[in-house]
Formats: sequence, structure tokens, C-alpha cells
Amino acid sequence: MSTALRPPAEAIPPVRHPDAPAPGELLGAHYEHCFGCGGGQPHGLHLAARAGEGVTVTAEFTVTTDHQGAPGLAHGGVLATALDETLGSLNWLLRVIAVTGRLETDFLRPVPVGTVLHLEAEVTAVHGRKIYCRATGRIGGPEGALAVRADALFIEVKVDHFIDNGRPEEIRAAMADPDQVRRARAFEVNP
Repeated sequence: MSTALRPPAEAIPPVRHPDAPAPGELLGAHYEHCFGCGGGQPHGLHLAARAGEGVTVTAEFTVTTDHQGAPGLAHGGVLATALDETLGSLNWLLRVIAVTGRLETDFLRPVPVGTVLHLEAEVTAVHGRKIYCRATGRIGGPEGALAVRADALFIEVKVDHFIDNGRPEEIRAAMADPDQVRRARAFEVNP
């Protein structure tokens, strides 16, 4: 793990927000057209994450032929995306909007097409706007063979980050969706 992904000594343990989804609750897509979790992407990952205990999530991702790099094997970038999406789901439990600042991924074994990758992620520490977390992906169930792992740093942002930097057409469409507006407002009001 690089120095940038090690929390400083003054970092604090994560605290699950009181309004976070309950353990076992399906988190759903944060945006319909997200490649990682959205249902509006025909070749996307369609990753479904569930809230865990504390500040953890679990997810599953089925590798299809659309996700291969080498013949019959998942593309490494797709696996990194699955880890990144699972890590990003942790923000539901903190009730913050955050973006990936750094992602360090280790590929430990090939992941064949047709595999269900079992993912787990947890926040390990928080320091100001920085959220330190890690994730694993296993083949053959939650206790199966470790295939991929990642350490990450997420940075808390306000919804203006997306308004100021996103493509205007997509921003307008998202802001016209009452569910998107409701989610953005709920995350902007932190106690």
C-alpha cells in the first residue's frame, strides 16, 4: 500500500450515519446510467451492493462475455471498476458524497467469464474530507479464493462538484429526476 493510502495518525475510526441503510438493505444504483451500478447501461456491471454491519458493504458482480479482456477472462480494468464501485457504495453508510481520489489494485488470480465475484468493502478511517477504505473480491463465495483487492482514498465533495464538471445534458436530466434530487439533498444535509 502506498503512503498516500495510509491514514495519518490523527485519522478517526469511521462512524455509520444514524440514517444509513440498515444492514442487509440493498443500496440500489446512485445513478441510472452509472457503468458500475446503473441499470441503464446494457454492458455495465449492474453491481448490486448491500449495507453490512458497521461501515461495510457487500456486493456481487457476474463477469459476462462483455467484460472480458483475454479470451474467457475478466478484463483487469473491469475488475478495478467493480472494486471502485463497491468502495464508492460505502458513502451511503457515511451519508456523504465522495469521489475516488486514489485506487490501488492488486490482481491475485484470473477471474473467468461466468464467475460471480463476491465483493466486500469497509471504511478504515476518516480524516477531514478524506475517507480511507479497502475492498476484496473472491471467487466461489464470500469465503472463497481471493482474486482481487484494493486500497482506496475517497474525497468528500458537494453536489456542486458534479454540476460544475459534468456534461450539461446529463446534469439537467439527473436534476429532472425527483429521486436524484431527493438523494442529493439528503446527502448535502449532514448533521
